[in-house]
Amino acid sequence: MTTERSQRIIANWLLIGVGMLVIQVLLGGVTRLTGSGLSITEWDPLMGALPPLNETEWQQAFHNYQQIAQYKYINNHFTLNDFKFIFFWEWFHRLWARFMGVVFLLPFIYFLIKGWFKKWMVTPLIMLFVLGALQGLIGWLMVMSGLNDENLYVSHFRLAIHFMAAMVLIVYTLVFALSLLVPSAQRVYNPTLRKFALSIIILLSFQLIYGCFMAGLKAASAAPTWPDINGALYPADMFSKGFVEGILHNPIAIHFIHRTLAYIIFILVIIWWRKAVKTTTSATFNKAKKWPLILVCTQVLLGILTVLSSTNIVLGQFGIFEFLAELHQLTGMLLLLSFTSVMYILKNNPA
Repeated sequence: MTTERSQRIIANWLLIGVGMLVIQVLLGGVTRLTGSGLSITEWDPLMGALPPLNETEWQQAFHNYQQIAQYKYINNHFTLNDFKFIFFWEWFHRLWARFMGVVFLLPFIYFLIKGWFKKWMVTPLIMLFVLGALQGLIGWLMVMSGLNDENLYVSHFRLAIHFMAAMVLIVYTLVFALSLLVPSAQRVYNPTLRKFALSIIILLSFQLIYGCFMAGLKAASAAPTWPDINGALYPADMFSKGFVEGILHNPIAIHFIHRTLAYIIFILVIIWWRKAVKTTTSATFNKAKKWPLILVCTQVLLGILTVLSSTNIVLGQFGIFEFLAELHQLTGMLLLLSFTSVMYILKNNPA
């Protein structure tokens, strides 16, 4: 087999990994939206792949859940069937992570035996293993923070760390794949456009963090109106307890920041795209440069619809708000990945 073909197979394997990681993040969103994240109170990497198999095991799992604050103060009306519903989503979220491990490990061993990995690939592959293991650890530490008699939900800070660690892993995997797929001749030297894209990525990263804060603090329903925020364009009480307290803990202030960043990013992407259309020397770049504009328009629309539908939230049910919130999260991830792609294609030196 030629080197070019083997590298393309490796790249496709990595892209499958990107897709599976995106699904894993969305499953994490479902566990959050359904309140399922704390339903499994133990971490068992091997035997935990199996759900309870009989009535005794189900009762024990339910008993463990009944010991934490979330059950005592929010879900104490739950029957065993209610518990089975939330248990399923957290179990499936963890099962998908195990499945990803198999999908990554088995081809890795095969490619290693075949000698398809080049020396320069060793470090990126090690980083993938490290980032994947770190993500699993962060996820469990996040869950542990809610397994007590005080916290009703996991911290929005831990939620943001878990999500952004996943995005680092996804972005790193995508860049690795692009390094195998994109020919050198298709990369473009345009330092101004590249720096502009980097600036948007930085802003977008803050936006994604604040999206996690929105989710963790359930801030969408705190202001289910648009374009105003509960009748005001600039809510007066956002920083009544101090600036730092406001930007980190106040749902209304976080809501305001999240919206404002969305408007800024929307305008900047339009400006970036208008500049990017002037660069036509690469067919690969021509295909990639349209996606940030399409995705940012979709993202803003979904954000508005998600906020307006937040009055329809019914605890324990997956309705229109939850569906739109998942689409909103997915589009935000794809927007980051689209800019990651154009950043890679826009090389940082003329050689």
